[in-house]
Amino acid sequence: MKRWTYNTQDDADAITCGTSGQGGIKCNYKTLVRLYGEPYSGSADGKTDAEWVIQYMDGKVATIYNWKNGRAYAGPRGKDVADITNWNIGGNHFEVARRIAREVMRYER
Repeated sequence: MKRWTYNTQDDADAITCGTSGQGGIKCNYKTLVRLYGEPYSGSADGKTDAEWVIQYMDGKVATIYNWKNGRAYAGPRGKDVADITNWNIGGNHFEVARRIAREVMRYER
């Protein structure tokens, strides 16, 4: 049984209101795609290239995103999204960073 849902962009805008930084994770882009599906496109201001929004069954929300290290922000000096390995985790509760880390760790075993 899945313990989280991946939301549409319209849902994501509503549920991410009030989230803030909770930690980070080091893993490759392919792992995140395999676990959480294709990301949303980056932010309108170019500070992120990819973002995932996960809402757990208990209502806690996590976001996974790159920050100012991709091509959208840094141009040709920035990394291609497939080469990014340092990801930020945001959310509405400190526990979501641990959940994401556990999920990624289990997957990479």
